[in-house]
Amino acid sequence: MVEVLGRLEQYSRRFPQEVLVLEAQVGDQQEQVMIFKGISSLLLGATAFDPDVPVLPDAAVLVSLDRLRSPYTPQQPQYLAQGLTPDAVETLLTAAGC
Repeated sequence: MVEVLGRLEQYSRRFPQEVLVLEAQVGDQQEQVMIFKGISSLLLGATAFDPDVPVLPDAAVLVSLDRLRSPYTPQQPQYLAQGLTPDAVETLLTAAGC
């Protein structure tokens, strides 16, 4: 998962007009991560101050990804794509050269 997260951060630097919201399974817990301009942060928990510390463990499993238009407004999200599967995420990243 750390590799995919790094590729998503790279994608978000290339496309700063997008906000990515990733849903992952970590053990028996669901986690949500927001990625914007190359920075990842947990939505429901604390994120380490050190950017070299991954926000998710490598054992985390990608469940889905939403692409939203920036700026992100929780009350009125503007979805570009919703519920992308891991295969669709791989296709997106490969097409973007990430």
